[in-house]
Amino acid sequence: MKIKIRRSKERGHADHGWLDSYHTFSFADYYDPAHMGFRSLRVINQDRIAPGGGFPTHPHRDMEIFSYLVEGALQHQDSMGNGRVLKPGHIQMMSAGKGVQHSEANPSDSEISHLLQIWIQPDQRGLVPSYTEWHPDPAQEKESKVLVISRDGRDNSATIHQDADVYRVRIEVGQTVTHEVKKGRGLWFQLIKGSVTTQGNTLQPGDALSSEEEGTLSFTAPATAEALLFDLG
Repeated sequence: MKIKIRRSKERGHADHGWLDSYHTFSFADYYDPAHMGFRSLRVINQDRIAPGGGFPTHPHRDMEIFSYLVEGALQHQDSMGNGRVLKPGHIQMMSAGKGVQHSEANPSDSEISHLLQIWIQPDQRGLVPSYTEWHPDPAQEKESKVLVISRDGRDNSATIHQDADVYRVRIEVGQTVTHEVKKGRGLWFQLIKGSVTTQGNTLQPGDALSSEEEGTLSFTAPATAEALLFDLG
Protein backbone atom coordinates (compact mmCIF):
# COMPACT_ATOMS: atom_id res chain seq x y z
CA MET A 1 0.00 0.00 0.00
CA LYS A 2 1.60 3.25 -1.17
CA ILE A 3 1.97 6.01 1.41
CA LYS A 4 3.39 9.53 1.52
CA ILE A 5 4.99 11.07 4.61
CA ARG A 6 4.93 14.78 5.42
CA ARG A 7 7.61 15.51 8.01
CA SER A 8 7.07 18.09 10.74
CA LYS A 9 10.26 19.96 9.85
CA GLU A 10 9.00 20.47 6.29
CA ARG A 11 5.94 22.43 7.43
CA GLY A 12 5.60 26.19 7.20
CA HIS A 13 6.30 28.10 10.42
CA ALA A 14 5.27 31.50 11.73
CA ASP A 15 6.18 32.96 15.12
CA HIS A 16 4.16 36.09 15.97
CA GLY A 17 5.18 36.20 19.63
CA TRP A 18 1.69 35.58 20.97
CA LEU A 19 1.23 32.76 18.41
CA ASP A 20 3.65 30.03 17.37
CA SER A 21 2.13 28.16 14.42
CA TYR A 22 3.15 25.31 12.11
CA HIS A 23 1.30 24.96 8.79
CA THR A 24 0.94 21.51 7.20
CA PHE A 25 -0.57 23.12 4.09
CA SER A 26 -0.12 26.53 2.45
CA PHE A 27 -1.54 29.21 4.72
CA ALA A 28 -1.14 32.99 5.08
CA ASP A 29 2.46 33.89 4.14
CA TYR A 30 3.49 30.25 3.73
CA TYR A 31 2.97 29.05 0.16
CA ASP A 32 4.01 25.71 -1.26
CA PRO A 33 2.20 24.65 -4.46
CA ALA A 34 3.00 21.00 -3.64
CA HIS A 35 1.09 21.26 -0.35
CA MET A 36 -2.18 23.10 -0.92
CA GLY A 37 -4.35 20.53 0.84
CA PHE A 38 -5.48 16.92 0.63
CA ARG A 39 -8.86 16.24 -0.94
CA SER A 40 -11.33 18.41 1.02
CA LEU A 41 -8.79 18.96 3.83
CA ARG A 42 -7.43 22.47 3.37
CA VAL A 43 -5.74 23.58 6.63
CA ILE A 44 -3.98 21.87 9.53
CA ASN A 45 -2.34 24.46 11.74
CA GLN A 46 -0.67 23.41 14.98
CA ASP A 47 -0.99 26.51 17.15
CA ARG A 48 0.46 27.47 20.52
CA ILE A 49 -1.20 30.61 21.86
CA ALA A 50 0.59 32.53 24.62
CA PRO A 51 -1.26 33.31 27.87
CA GLY A 52 -3.75 36.09 27.26
CA GLY A 53 -3.24 35.93 23.48
CA GLY A 54 -5.72 35.07 20.81
CA PHE A 55 -7.37 35.70 17.45
CA PRO A 56 -9.63 38.79 17.61
CA THR A 57 -13.06 38.67 16.00
CA HIS A 58 -12.75 37.96 12.27
CA PRO A 59 -15.01 36.59 9.49
CA HIS A 60 -15.15 33.27 7.65
CA ARG A 61 -17.44 31.82 5.02
CA ASP A 62 -17.92 28.55 3.14
CA MET A 63 -15.56 26.52 5.31
CA GLU A 64 -15.97 23.82 7.96
CA ILE A 65 -13.62 24.81 10.81
CA PHE A 66 -12.81 22.84 13.90
CA SER A 67 -10.32 23.05 16.75
CA TYR A 68 -8.92 20.11 18.68
CA LEU A 69 -7.51 21.21 22.02
CA VAL A 70 -4.34 19.41 23.13
CA GLU A 71 -3.29 21.42 26.19
CA GLY A 72 -4.56 24.40 28.16
CA ALA A 73 -7.92 26.06 27.45
CA LEU A 74 -9.51 27.86 24.49
CA GLN A 75 -12.26 30.47 24.72
CA HIS A 76 -14.57 30.61 21.71
CA GLN A 77 -17.15 33.28 20.86
CA ASP A 78 -19.08 33.74 17.62
CA SER A 79 -21.78 35.79 15.97
CA MET A 80 -24.27 32.93 16.39
CA GLY A 81 -24.25 33.58 20.14
CA ASN A 82 -22.02 30.68 21.15
CA GLY A 83 -19.54 31.20 23.96
CA ARG A 84 -17.50 28.25 25.25
CA VAL A 85 -14.26 27.41 27.02
CA LEU A 86 -12.84 24.17 25.64
CA LYS A 87 -10.66 21.78 27.61
CA PRO A 88 -8.09 19.23 26.34
CA GLY A 89 -9.63 16.53 24.15
CA HIS A 90 -12.65 18.68 23.28
CA ILE A 91 -13.58 19.60 19.72
CA GLN A 92 -15.58 22.57 18.49
CA MET A 93 -17.03 22.33 14.98
CA MET A 94 -18.16 25.52 13.26
CA SER A 95 -19.75 25.60 9.82
CA ALA A 96 -19.10 29.13 8.56
CA GLY A 97 -21.61 28.74 5.72
CA LYS A 98 -22.73 32.02 4.19
CA GLY A 99 -20.84 34.00 6.81
CA VAL A 100 -19.92 34.04 10.49
CA GLN A 101 -17.58 35.95 12.78
CA HIS A 102 -15.69 34.42 15.67
CA SER A 103 -12.79 34.89 18.07
CA GLU A 104 -10.52 32.36 19.76
CA ALA A 105 -8.48 33.26 22.84
CA ASN A 106 -6.34 31.75 25.56
CA PRO A 107 -8.13 32.67 28.81
CA SER A 108 -5.20 31.67 31.03
CA ASP A 109 -2.67 34.14 32.37
CA SER A 110 -0.03 31.43 32.87
CA GLU A 111 -0.55 28.43 30.55
CA ILE A 112 -0.14 28.05 26.78
CA SER A 113 -3.09 26.92 24.65
CA HIS A 114 -1.96 24.12 22.32
CA LEU A 115 -4.42 23.15 19.60
CA LEU A 116 -4.86 21.95 16.05
CA GLN A 117 -6.99 24.21 13.86
CA ILE A 118 -8.49 22.34 10.91
CA TRP A 119 -10.33 23.65 7.84
CA ILE A 120 -12.30 21.33 5.56
CA GLN A 121 -14.09 22.57 2.45
CA PRO A 122 -17.86 21.93 2.58
CA ASP A 123 -19.71 20.03 -0.12
CA GLN A 124 -21.82 23.11 -0.94
CA ARG A 125 -21.63 26.86 -0.58
CA GLY A 126 -23.99 29.30 1.15
CA LEU A 127 -25.03 27.01 4.00
CA VAL A 128 -26.70 28.33 7.15
CA PRO A 129 -23.92 28.76 9.76
CA SER A 130 -23.97 26.24 12.60
CA TYR A 131 -21.95 25.14 15.62
CA THR A 132 -21.58 21.78 17.36
CA GLU A 133 -19.14 20.28 19.84
CA TRP A 134 -17.72 16.89 20.68
CA HIS A 135 -16.78 16.02 24.24
CA PRO A 136 -15.23 12.67 25.14
CA ASP A 137 -17.54 10.15 26.74
CA PRO A 138 -15.86 8.68 29.86
CA ALA A 139 -16.66 5.23 28.48
CA GLN A 140 -14.57 6.05 25.37
CA GLU A 141 -11.51 7.42 27.14
CA LYS A 142 -9.61 4.15 26.80
CA GLU A 143 -10.71 3.43 23.24
CA SER A 144 -7.83 3.71 20.79
CA LYS A 145 -9.91 5.05 17.85
CA VAL A 146 -13.05 7.13 18.37
CA LEU A 147 -15.17 8.83 15.71
CA VAL A 148 -15.39 12.53 16.58
CA ILE A 149 -16.73 14.14 13.37
CA SER A 150 -18.89 12.74 10.56
CA ARG A 151 -21.45 13.83 7.98
CA ASP A 152 -24.31 12.02 9.70
CA GLY A 153 -23.34 12.63 13.35
CA ARG A 154 -23.35 8.92 14.12
CA ASP A 155 -21.96 7.60 17.39
CA ASN A 156 -22.48 11.04 18.97
CA SER A 157 -19.90 12.67 16.68
CA ALA A 158 -20.03 16.34 15.70
CA THR A 159 -21.52 16.93 12.26
CA ILE A 160 -19.79 18.26 9.15
CA HIS A 161 -21.07 19.21 5.68
CA GLN A 162 -18.66 16.97 3.81
CA ASP A 163 -17.98 13.29 3.17
CA ALA A 164 -15.41 13.17 5.96
CA ASP A 165 -14.94 10.95 9.00
CA VAL A 166 -12.48 12.22 11.60
CA TYR A 167 -11.16 9.98 14.37
CA ARG A 168 -9.28 10.75 17.56
CA VAL A 169 -6.53 8.16 17.95
CA ARG A 170 -4.81 7.35 21.23
CA ILE A 171 -2.43 4.40 21.25
CA GLU A 172 -0.73 3.06 24.36
CA VAL A 173 2.82 1.70 24.24
CA GLY A 174 2.90 -1.53 22.25
CA GLN A 175 -0.68 -1.23 21.00
CA THR A 176 -1.67 -1.25 17.33
CA VAL A 177 -4.53 0.56 15.61
CA THR A 178 -5.69 -0.33 12.10
CA HIS A 179 -7.76 1.58 9.57
CA GLU A 180 -9.18 0.37 6.28
CA VAL A 181 -8.96 2.77 3.36
CA LYS A 182 -11.80 1.88 1.03
CA LYS A 183 -11.68 2.23 -2.74
CA GLY A 184 -11.97 5.83 -3.88
CA ARG A 185 -11.19 7.32 -0.47
CA GLY A 186 -8.13 8.97 1.03
CA LEU A 187 -6.53 8.87 4.48
CA TRP A 188 -4.58 11.59 6.29
CA PHE A 189 -2.99 10.72 9.65
CA GLN A 190 -1.67 13.68 11.68
CA LEU A 191 0.47 12.75 14.69
CA ILE A 192 0.25 15.13 17.65
CA LYS A 193 2.11 13.36 20.47
CA GLY A 194 4.35 10.33 20.91
CA SER A 195 5.51 8.16 18.02
CA VAL A 196 4.06 5.48 15.74
CA THR A 197 5.51 3.02 13.27
CA THR A 198 3.90 1.85 10.06
CA GLN A 199 5.30 -0.01 7.05
CA GLY A 200 8.82 0.35 8.42
CA ASN A 201 8.51 4.12 8.92
CA THR A 202 8.51 5.99 12.23
CA LEU A 203 6.43 9.13 12.68
CA GLN A 204 7.31 11.75 15.30
CA PRO A 205 5.11 14.60 16.64
CA GLY A 206 4.00 16.89 13.81
CA ASP A 207 4.63 14.26 11.12
CA ALA A 208 1.79 13.16 8.87
CA LEU A 209 1.04 10.25 6.56
CA SER A 210 -1.36 10.04 3.63
CA SER A 211 -2.60 7.39 1.24
CA GLU A 212 -5.15 7.18 -1.55
CA GLU A 213 -4.79 3.47 -2.16
CA GLU A 214 -7.26 0.82 -1.07
CA GLY A 215 -6.02 -1.30 1.81
CA THR A 216 -5.44 -1.45 5.56
CA LEU A 217 -2.86 0.55 7.45
CA SER A 218 -1.57 -0.42 10.89
CA PHE A 219 -0.07 2.01 13.39
CA THR A 220 1.96 0.72 16.36
CA ALA A 221 3.09 2.95 19.22
CA PRO A 222 6.67 2.67 20.58
CA ALA A 223 5.65 5.62 22.81
CA THR A 224 2.11 6.61 23.85
CA ALA A 225 0.66 8.43 20.85
CA GLU A 226 -2.16 10.84 20.09
CA ALA A 227 -3.30 11.71 16.57
CA LEU A 228 -6.17 12.72 14.32
CA LEU A 229 -7.12 10.43 11.43
CA PHE A 230 -9.09 11.77 8.46
CA ASP A 231 -10.99 9.40 6.15
CA LEU A 232 -12.06 11.51 3.18
CA GLY A 233 -14.29 10.88 0.20
